[in-house]
Amino acid sequence: MAGETVLVVGGAGYIGSHTCLDLANKGFKPVVYDNFSNGHREFVKWGPAEEGDIRDRARLDEVLAKHKPAAILHFAALIEVGESVKDPVAFYENNVIGTLTLLAAAQAAGIKAFVFSSTCATYGLPQSVPLDETHRQVPINPYGQTKYIVEQALADYDKYTGFRSVVLRYFNAAGADFEGRIGEWHQPETHAIPLAIDAALGRRDGFKVFGSDYETRDGTCVRDYIHVLDLADAHVRAVEHLLRGGDSVALNLGTGTGTTVKELLGAIEDVSAKPFPVEYVGRREGDSHTLVANNDKAREVLGWVPQHDLSQIIRSAWNWHSKSNHH
Repeated sequence: MAGETVLVVGGAGYIGSHTCLDLANKGFKPVVYDNFSNGHREFVKWGPAEEGDIRDRARLDEVLAKHKPAAILHFAALIEVGESVKDPVAFYENNVIGTLTLLAAAQAAGIKAFVFSSTCATYGLPQSVPLDETHRQVPINPYGQTKYIVEQALADYDKYTGFRSVVLRYFNAAGADFEGRIGEWHQPETHAIPLAIDAALGRRDGFKVFGSDYETRDGTCVRDYIHVLDLADAHVRAVEHLLRGGDSVALNLGTGTGTTVKELLGAIEDVSAKPFPVEYVGRREGDSHTLVANNDKAREVLGWVPQHDLSQIIRSAWNWHSKSNHH
């Protein structure tokens, strides 16, 4: 299985690039396919890059014929929830039409293994916590909705055409490569850890906390932060599962441990030793008060157990942000 080529679509992005690192470490050959709208050419370090858009069927066919990958990992998507509310059309074009085009090309090329980046946003507002994979899926924004549509398509493709896939529902991806070669770099940045670290580094004026009156242990939202290298490991295991002939499955990727925003900020101050101003403002529309994964199924199906805790997430992120110029 090692030695096989894997096409990593969106492989120049945050999670995609860390997965290329893990694939290379495990003997696979990652080939990046990216339009570089959000990805970074500097993040392509472990194999060749092919520039192209997932909506471009001819370009996809050409790249698949050239590299003959055994599997496809699909990370390419627009991800910003707030943007999805402002511009749903772009999200449907990229995340739905683009993915369906990629899937058609994959099937035509005889690909037998497809791993899809999904999200806990497909669940909508949690009915019970921690969330397991049987939780109802009622997304509350266009971003979550576009991911859910693809999940439904993949279930139908499996059932009626035998096309197998693993759907991975991420909770809060965080952290960076410990050697600082790649890390989190979004334009604009909307994720809590990079924003708080930038505040500690004096690169922005403090940190805003949205909502301090939730029914949680300290009134702030609870999230499940999972190290990006643990996510990467789950993707490689998912490829191996499918190449061994494993069945289609949807799995949560989280640690099962929740951290409040206040706890997160305390942990960042501990690592940075630099207090920064924190402003408590009103709740943000559509935020769930608690999102924590039940990850038993990923453990059972893939043998996947997260290896990194919150302090390692923050330490690796601090290392990346404090020495990088991406801001």
